[in-house]
Amino acid sequence: SLKSYENTQNTSETNLNKRTKSIYTPLELQFIELKKRYKDAVLCVECGYKYRFFGEDAEIAAKELNIYCHQDHNFMTASIPTHRLFVHVRRLVAKGYKVGVIKQMETAALKAAGENKSSLFSRKLTALYTKSTLIGEDILFKEIWFQTLIFNLDDSVEVEEITADVPDNYLLCICENGENLKDRKKGDIVIGIMAVQPTTGEVIFDSFRDCASRLELESRILRLQPVE
Repeated sequence: SLKSYENTQNTSETNLNKRTKSIYTPLELQFIELKKRYKDAVLCVECGYKYRFFGEDAEIAAKELNIYCHQDHNFMTASIPTHRLFVHVRRLVAKGYKVGVIKQMETAALKAAGENKSSLFSRKLTALYTKSTLIGEDILFKEIWFQTLIFNLDDSVEVEEITADVPDNYLLCICENGENLKDRKKGDIVIGIMAVQPTTGEVIFDSFRDCASRLELESRILRLQPVE
């Protein structure tokens, strides 16, 4: 009985918001666990026909996307419709944020027919977007919006949302090695670089000796113009 009581107390303390003294909902607890794993990303959490933001992510979304943000239980929250997900993801990425998309791993129909129909939807991170990796579904989504604009000219869609340009979004990795250099001058170093463009699959790599001013490295960076 004592052990059972202690477990109950520990569970209650874990589920309790120490600031508001109110109990976290199952969805809030799920978000907390996901946020611990992806602290540096703004998380979009699929909840039915909407994607929701929680806490500081909701405040960021409200500011950058110009959407409504309000208090709901223990967190500030904001939401967007599912069909507008990648429009808003692109906007957040353009502002310099890393964006994670959390999707439901079960459909409502299958869940209703299953044994765990009263439990929380299982969710997990399915995509993590940055400036150099905003490819795939989002590109397809732009094309769909472009077609929608053509056939529904009365609809209000911003031009930047449906442009189909594919820029040179290089992701650059730099490695330095100052050891084992013969005739080494102060500040000299061997630098290796690799640039990848996820959009096209292009890979560029080079290795070179550079001086203290890093002029060789600077010239390559200026030429590639990496976004990340």
